[in-house]
Amino acid sequence: MPETEISLSEAARIAGVPASTLKRWAQTRVVPLKEGRWTRAAAAQARVVARMRERGHSLAELRRAGRDGRLAFGYVEDLIPRGERTYSLADAAAECGLEEELIERIMRLLGTPTAIESRLTEQDVDVMKRIAAVLDAGMPLVALLQLVRVYAQSIRKIAEAEVRLFHLFVHEPLIADGVDALEMAEQMGDLASELLPTVGPFMEYVHNRYLRFYTEQDVVGHMESDLIGAADQLGRVQMAFCFVDLTGFTRYTEEEGDEEALDLIERFVESVEATLPTDALIVKTIGDEVMIVSPEPAMLTEWAVGFLTMFGERPQPRVGIHYGSAVYRDGDYFGTEVNLAHRVVARALGGEILVTRQVADAVGESEYLRFEPIGKVSLKGFPEPVDLYTARSAASRD
Repeated sequence: MPETEISLSEAARIAGVPASTLKRWAQTRVVPLKEGRWTRAAAAQARVVARMRERGHSLAELRRAGRDGRLAFGYVEDLIPRGERTYSLADAAAECGLEEELIERIMRLLGTPTAIESRLTEQDVDVMKRIAAVLDAGMPLVALLQLVRVYAQSIRKIAEAEVRLFHLFVHEPLIADGVDALEMAEQMGDLASELLPTVGPFMEYVHNRYLRFYTEQDVVGHMESDLIGAADQLGRVQMAFCFVDLTGFTRYTEEEGDEEALDLIERFVESVEATLPTDALIVKTIGDEVMIVSPEPAMLTEWAVGFLTMFGERPQPRVGIHYGSAVYRDGDYFGTEVNLAHRVVARALGGEILVTRQVADAVGESEYLRFEPIGKVSLKGFPEPVDLYTARSAASRD
């Protein structure tokens, strides 16, 4: 569908460069035009050219990139709303009622330090007003700042994935097919305009699902902690901490190559995600290692036994599990108990599950699991040897 023509002055406003510069870029085909018409797609491409020029790229390089359609992605950016008005830090503070230092701190957490951008947008100030309202309602500042950091880290990953996947599976195929640069920009813009309106509702849907689930888990966890007399120090939680990794992964990478190794990691992590019980959560993945937490040590250990049975690829996974309390901060868990679980997995063999005495005691008698003591084991960083057990299915005979 052909796009509406815009004036040269409007194109210059969108691109952020003088109209004379746009004329020169059009004449030299740095920015290709259809029948000499300026459109928002062409102006967006000119804006990308201007940015690349600032980074030192030559016009010849940009002409080739424009002809190939590699600059066409800039058009999608126009679909993301932005306010025209901007605020100084002092004006923003007066508008929302927060101190300037706190606004700067929040903006740093969001990854947009005012020291770089110098001014805030209308959207920035609107968010600061909402944060001020939450603080006025009684949310502790330390907790709110952690939430901001978690939101920023998580949504940054989502946005990066959206852009990279769109590029890999939409933009690159269009380039490979030799589609005209401006037609490519319009096609991507049409697709993005259909996709973007679904993102907000979908994220709200997923967020509400998990919010209900973890609210219920928190209520149950409080009751059970009271019953067993677990430590209730502020900021600490009682959890089973589990690490799973692939034995001999470095050697596998050397033998099979990076691409095959990355494919294996994807299959490995996807298998973990697909099989985890509902009360367990992947905290993070680091290379071939996955960290999992759960308030239910028995269920987590049962999962580990089943997972090692069904994951038939090489190199084999190994598992270490410990049950204790740790500091919860910014969506992650820290402390000696977490470090202990990490040391335990390092002592396991491929296809083996090692657990601490705390896990075995918490599980107790089980018709599904059996624990075999291997004695006290010295672990790096821990002054005293630790009682470790192998965990197996109760039905196994080896």
